[in-house]
Amino acid sequence: MAVEFKDYYKVLGVARDATEADIKSAFRKLARQFHPDVAKDKKRSEEKFKEINEANEVLSDPEKRRQYDELGANWQSGGNRPPPGARGRGASGQGGQDYHFGGTGFSDFFEQFFGGGGGRPSNLDEILRHERSRRGAAAPEPGSDIEGDILVTLQEAMQGSTRSLSLQRTNPYTGETETESLKVRIPPGALEGRRIRVPGKGGAGSGGAQPGDLYLRVRLAAHPDFEPDGADLDHELELAPWEAVLGAQVVVPTLTGTLKLTVPAGTNSGRRFRLRGQGLPKGAGGDRGDLYAVVRVQIPTEITAEEKALWEKLAKTSSFSPRAAAGS
Repeated sequence: MAVEFKDYYKVLGVARDATEADIKSAFRKLARQFHPDVAKDKKRSEEKFKEINEANEVLSDPEKRRQYDELGANWQSGGNRPPPGARGRGASGQGGQDYHFGGTGFSDFFEQFFGGGGGRPSNLDEILRHERSRRGAAAPEPGSDIEGDILVTLQEAMQGSTRSLSLQRTNPYTGETETESLKVRIPPGALEGRRIRVPGKGGAGSGGAQPGDLYLRVRLAAHPDFEPDGADLDHELELAPWEAVLGAQVVVPTLTGTLKLTVPAGTNSGRRFRLRGQGLPKGAGGDRGDLYAVVRVQIPTEITAEEKALWEKLAKTSSFSPRAAAGS
């Protein structure tokens, strides 16, 4: 399948030698700008948000980034094959691509070169089954299941949603392609790795047997404010040094709004504050995971002359020694 090369570095606006921190910062900035919940142009922002997530998915993973960089070099010289080990989402194990998904949140480029899903059955499996059935050499046999990934936002995992997908099938005998539109329900609590079953949308059965099923594995889209861990969420709570020392009242975002949190005086970087029941749903029962606000004390990199004088005064008058406190 011919696809257009995607320049993920350009999507995130970073250089090819960007560090992990550069990529993380660029993703967060763009994701906040184009998040569908805040953008005015919902349709454009949704597409842009998916594109940003896809670029982050590749560039934030060292192995995928290495493969992508190799692919980019080959592509510029006319090569258009996937890097070693990469397979398209819905690609058959043998004999070519039988299935292709649309509307999953991943582009054709990502599916072809970085997809990990294996559509089944393969062309060879289908042909052998067809021959056995034609010769009457086998009993009716149910169709095989097929699998793919679907990109789910944290809001969808929180509230549930219905997505429109397309499933493109290639007939292994005639080479003809058929496209079927599907409505897929994403239930609340669709966490990372969960498989959503779509009955009867897999490979065709033989001898009048039932078709297989389609299984879509949930991949949670990266979020600028939250990092999922099962049903729990981590949020980086950035504090100024004086807030950590003196204490503060801060506002913490959640998936359903904001909450006020009291940060006690003397709070160190890395401390975790637990906000019960503010995570993702654990299932149909209504219970939710927790949200953890993880403190990161931020140091100003640019200060005025007046601010510098105050820091210097503090350095002279303070008796605090971090190395002595650590026992060194």
